[in-house]
Amino acid sequence: MKRIYNFSAGPAILPEAVLSEAANEMLDYQGYGMSVMEMSHRSKIFQQIIDDAEKDLRNLLNIPENYKVLFLQGGATNQFSMIPLNLMKNKKVDFIITGNWAQKAYEEAGKYGDAKVIASSEDKMFSYIPDLTNLEISPDADYVHIVENNTIYGTKFYELPDTKGKTLVSDASSCFLSEPMDVTKYGLIFAGAQKNVGPAGTVIVIIREDLITSDYPAYTPIMLRYDLQSANKSMYNTPPTYGIYLCGKVFKWLINLGGLEAIQKINIAKANVLYDYLDQSKLFFGTVEKKSRSLMNVTFKSLNPEIDDKFIKEAKANGFDNLKGYRTVGGMRASIYNAMPIEGIKALVQFMEKFEKENLV
Repeated sequence: MKRIYNFSAGPAILPEAVLSEAANEMLDYQGYGMSVMEMSHRSKIFQQIIDDAEKDLRNLLNIPENYKVLFLQGGATNQFSMIPLNLMKNKKVDFIITGNWAQKAYEEAGKYGDAKVIASSEDKMFSYIPDLTNLEISPDADYVHIVENNTIYGTKFYELPDTKGKTLVSDASSCFLSEPMDVTKYGLIFAGAQKNVGPAGTVIVIIREDLITSDYPAYTPIMLRYDLQSANKSMYNTPPTYGIYLCGKVFKWLINLGGLEAIQKINIAKANVLYDYLDQSKLFFGTVEKKSRSLMNVTFKSLNPEIDDKFIKEAKANGFDNLKGYRTVGGMRASIYNAMPIEGIKALVQFMEKFEKENLV
């Protein structure tokens, strides 16, 4: 069977080695006579799976002991509510708006307190990361929220904002484990697994212990309490067991590659192949300022929307799928997460060169 090159933004491509290993274990996980899908989350077998996953994630990111790792449900969007419910003690939070997901998180936080925009790139269709110098951080802000990599518009923070001592919260969904991170610079990191780590349905939260308190509104749903989730080690109720199992396999895959420093070098090389072509193309052009370009989500357009539609159609027919840009943006988007091999990027560029010759007027 020939697999296509899947450029979906999420659910997204997973390493073939991981999928093959999971396929081999589908009916019988390591001689236990059942699939991980069928296991009780209270069993010793699954406890070992989740413990190993946490240990490997801590190894990859050098997560300090005073940070908890949680494997939760509801995806990253559920964290838009969970974070303000648990962290907004002064009922004030500052946002840097770089696209749809930051905007949605900002709107959700506004239900629970005073949410303030301290920087935005909306004026240029979110094609850049705003100036992070001299931000007007609210003196009593509970935290500052960023979306570290913008999946839709294709931008990336290459430096973190000076929060003037306030807690930094990062939605790292589409760049998580694509490069090293200094966890100590954050109070909380969260990431929907379906973009770069595993299947949809699992969200990973890394939270500093001092932020986990019992001081939350009385109406907070029990599933949205960090203290409860932490005390029960992500298993207050049945967690997304199979998703955690696959995330754990991806962690081991990354470790075997040489860790996050190694995958970062690979990701830079992959992105450069596509960006170098776009920079010299006479038909296609990138839509993001160079200094803000994402290594994970490459957004581009042609000179004509009709050409965009033709390209997307012909690309799919040639084995390059899910290149259509987000519905509110148009154009194209190639999501080139960790599992996308550089051969896929080179093949895409080769196809784009051929398409350009045939369609450039």
